Amino acid sequence: MKYFSTNKNTPDVSLAMAVTKGLAADNGLFMPEIIEKMPASFFEALPHLSLQEISYRVADAFFGTDVPAEKLKEIVYDTMSFYIPLVKVSDDIYSLELFHGPTLAFKDVGARFMARLLGYFNQQHKVEGNVNVLVATSGDTGSAVANGFLGVEGIDVYVLYPKGLVSEIQEKQFTTLGQNITALEIDGTFDDCQALVKSAFLDVPLNEKLILTSANSINVARFLPQAFYYFWGVAQLIKAGVTDQLVCAVPSGNFGNITAGLFGKRMGLPIDRFIAANNRNDIFLEYLNTGEYRPRASVATIANAMDVGAPSNFARVLSLYNSQLSAIKADISGTMYTDEQIKNTIRQTYQSTGYLLDPHGAIGYQALLDGLQPGETGFFIETAHPAKFLDTMTDILGFEIEVPAKLQEFMKGERKTMALGADFESFRQFLLEKAV
Repeated sequence: MKYFSTNKNTPDVSLAMAVTKGLAADNGLFMPEIIEKMPASFFEALPHLSLQEISYRVADAFFGTDVPAEKLKEIVYDTMSFYIPLVKVSDDIYSLELFHGPTLAFKDVGARFMARLLGYFNQQHKVEGNVNVLVATSGDTGSAVANGFLGVEGIDVYVLYPKGLVSEIQEKQFTTLGQNITALEIDGTFDDCQALVKSAFLDVPLNEKLILTSANSINVARFLPQAFYYFWGVAQLIKAGVTDQLVCAVPSGNFGNITAGLFGKRMGLPIDRFIAANNRNDIFLEYLNTGEYRPRASVATIANAMDVGAPSNFARVLSLYNSQLSAIKADISGTMYTDEQIKNTIRQTYQSTGYLLDPHGAIGYQALLDGLQPGETGFFIETAHPAKFLDTMTDILGFEIEVPAKLQEFMKGERKTMALGADFESFRQFLLEKAV
């Protein structure tokens, strides 16, 4: 399959090129030229298939023409080696818990898949020199990517994160690993980190000396696999007897997660509509209300992984709907919640149901509480384990929640990072020195 740029000013490329380059030469994001509709037989079998079986069938629709079946199956089964439960929280609302992977965040799915697929392409094409993976993170992306690529031969990873704007546990998950992982503490916001990564891809002299790619959701191998768990969530709802009027609320920052869900809908997934649940960085909600997209500097919130003022995947949403606002609004609505509202949701939900929401999942849950219509059933994406935001959760609940053993192990490591300014020249010089 060929992949085209959302800016449409560069030739279409192969999957291998799209994954290796990350960003198109015209600064656009790659999109598959075809989104295959899944057959009726697949949906009939859906509730009887395992997570790995469902994931492989969806992956085959995306990548089957470019990766041999047995290799693709190996990549998928290795990626999806942890469970994703669907938990009923309250009447007609379920949580799809995506925090049972190695780093306890939903991004384990895309990061693990991409690491394995990029490793395969490296072997096939016998790339000369190491591939340098650049990733900007506002929290969980860094840890998921770092752990997904840890020790992978021929790949060096550079994690750029905003100084003082990620939780201590999140930071420890990517600053203590060593080996082929380098953490760069940027004196700025997530948007600054993302801008540095994009600028590096567009710097011709730099790309002549280094093989650069991205592991953010701008990379097709990072965001497309996230469609897997939407199919899995629906399969679990069907098992529970829910077969129609489904609504999915997605905590949204860079919009890769919800875009993957929209791809699933195009493939025939019976989700009636999506809710893009925002924190105070509500650029997309403003777009839905006004028809104008006005990116701006991000605002720090307790749902830090969603602190994005210029969501990259907005370009993919526009491409998917041919920039038709009415079509976008038919499938997606939006909400926005302040820190105080998020805290109240976490506190009240725990008191009334015993269910523990993280700040991001709380936004998705509240969006369903506020937005479900009679007869509808909703599920929200619970993106990370609440213990990853320990100080915030303690402040909200008045007691310290239990920290899983996986996170406790990360906390024992020694933090190793390099401080850089938010100017591109400093970052460029750093990368060039690494190339010598």
